Parts: sequence; C-alpha cells; structure tokens
Amino acid sequence: MLIDYHTHHVRCGHASGELEEYVKRGIEIGLTQLGLSDHMPLLHVDPQTYWPEMAMPMEELPRYVEECLHLKEKYKDQIDIRVGLEGDYIEGHEAQIAAIIQAYPWDYVIGSVHFLGEWDISDFRQLAGWEGKDIFAVYTQYYEAVKQAARTGLYDYIGHIDMIKRFGYVPDRDTWELEKAALDTVKECGLAIELNASGLRHPCKEMFPSRRMLEYCHKVGIPVTLGSDAHQPERLSQYLDEARELLKTIGFNEIATFSARKRHLVTF
Repeated sequence: MLIDYHTHHVRCGHASGELEEYVKRGIEIGLTQLGLSDHMPLLHVDPQTYWPEMAMPMEELPRYVEECLHLKEKYKDQIDIRVGLEGDYIEGHEAQIAAIIQAYPWDYVIGSVHFLGEWDISDFRQLAGWEGKDIFAVYTQYYEAVKQAARTGLYDYIGHIDMIKRFGYVPDRDTWELEKAALDTVKECGLAIELNASGLRHPCKEMFPSRRMLEYCHKVGIPVTLGSDAHQPERLSQYLDEARELLKTIGFNEIATFSARKRHLVTF
C-alpha cells in the first residue's frame, strides 16, 4: 500500500504542475492511492493586497473539485484518487471554513495551521515576523491554534503538526509539554495526524512531526497517514520511503486512509 495524501498544484500559486501531471506521475511511480489536497482559498486577508501566490482564488475552488472528480473517474482503473483539501485553520473564521467543507464531496480535509493572525509562519518571505519575538511564546501560540483546529470537528487529520520548526527557529527550552498537549487534544478529538516528509528539505532537516511525537502517537493510539507535501510533480512521494521505514521502526503497521470523510486503517 503506497499512498501520498498531501499534494499541491499550479492553482495555489506557489506550486507547479497540473493535477493530471500529478496523477500520471502517481501511476508512473506505482502509488496505490493519490490524495489531491490543494490549499483552501484565503479567508481572513485580502488576496489583492496580501502576499501573492498563497492559495487558489475562491472562484477556482469549484473548478478544482470538478477537475479532481473528473480525474478520479478517468483514471479509476489505474490509480485510486482521493479528493482532498488542505483547510487552513483560521481562528474566528470557523463558519466560513465549515461552509467550504460542507459544499463539496471531499474524501478528507487536512487541518493545518499556517497563520498566526496575518503572519504565515510557513512562508519564507515572512521570516521577518520572527524578529524580536519570544520564540517559546510563538510556539505556545502555534500549538494553541493546533488544539483549536482539532476541537472544531472540521478536519479528518492534522497536517505537519510541528511545522513551526520549519525554518530552524528553536526555543531555548524544551517544547515537549506543548507538543504533548497538542497530541493529547488530537487523541481526545478522535483525529489522525500526518507524517509529512517535506521537513527533510527545509532548514529543520526533520520530518513533521519529530520521532518523539510519533513515538507518543504510537503509545496512545493516534493514527498516522503519509504525505510528501509535493509542490512539483517530480517531488510526489519524495522521502516517503524514509517515512514508512521510520513508522515501521517505531512499531506502526497500519496507516490511515480516507474516503468520503471516513477513516480506514490499512496495513503497509
């Protein structure tokens, strides 16, 4: 069972490749399931005045879903396509997020925290946002947002749960209690997380989440799915061999898959 549930394409503005290129690449490399999961349109900032190339325009959302469903049918005999959305959690905009989620027949919705207010902590162009900040305080704010996202009931799993470490900003004290509290909330809310392998190509040089977080997931029974977070077709499934090996080393023998918003655990 080879899956990749986290992918982005040209519509989001900061990725390249058409959806069909990802599908063809998935077939080429032998994926069993391919999740198409582009970013939800921006809700809390004006796309015309905010940083460019952040997410698909709202008018593109129905076209995105229509194309996903078309490709799912077209290639059904060659690859199992799952139609997803990376539904950025934005505090105070839960009703708008819910409206988007309820409007379309998603197989799964990823709950990811990218924004702390109007600061996108995942955007390399916005690293100045760290200047003068108490790093531990930023981590605390981030993990509070992760917990809030989990509690909304809007999502099927939490994406790159410790992505706050992406650019290598690390507090001078241990963050385990923050991480554990976020994972405990995920467990309480009945969600899964993803092992997002893309961290290996970022300054943190570590997958999202860390091994210690994965070990805790195994200990308490939090299911895990897999994603490369590919932004180019050639990066589809990048580092997922290492991700599967890490999960097996820890003791996982099942991964989470999703269909029509229902979770299924399968042996890998």
